[in-house]
Amino acid sequence: MPRLFTGLEIPADVARELAMMRGGVHGARWIDVENYHLTLRFIGDIDVAAAHDVDAALRSIRRRPFEVTLESLGSFGGAKPRAIVARAKPTAPLIELQAQQERLLRRVGIAPEARKFTPHVTLARLRQASNMAVADYLASRAFIFSKHFTASRFVLFSSRDSVGGGPYVVEAAYPLAAEPDEAPRWAAARRA
Repeated sequence: MPRLFTGLEIPADVARELAMMRGGVHGARWIDVENYHLTLRFIGDIDVAAAHDVDAALRSIRRRPFEVTLESLGSFGGAKPRAIVARAKPTAPLIELQAQQERLLRRVGIAPEARKFTPHVTLARLRQASNMAVADYLASRAFIFSKHFTASRFVLFSSRDSVGGGPYVVEAAYPLAAEPDEAPRWAAARRA
């Protein structure tokens, strides 16, 4: 079974704008534009039966669409940078969606996520890039960065076991519906 994870797709217009940030760092392997995404929950390599359980759990999620703001560029890895990322604002709807997925996936037997959720889109993976080169890159682009989009669904992605960066395949999509919450049955009976 392929390696699985959930995430938000990045709309084509936002992805094109993010692609304009590419270049200028020696040792960077820039992610292909079609593989940009915001990971919600890494699942890993699981068997087909577990994948069906994951799908059923994810289908139970009922949430409204929400705005995602990519608010800054940054890096992961501290003194030894390993990735350049577009950081997403950790809004309540985004954090709550991720937390609900975490709870549901634990219930179906998926091990807890080891890392704290830090919403971001990976733009480049770094190999032997100097801390100074990354700092210069971030400083030169910080003033032009702010992107927004509406998340109207989340997806279950699969990927090959590789060094990262794709290709990613959408295995299933789960809409975030704008429908109003149903009134409880007792509320309808009371009006009658």
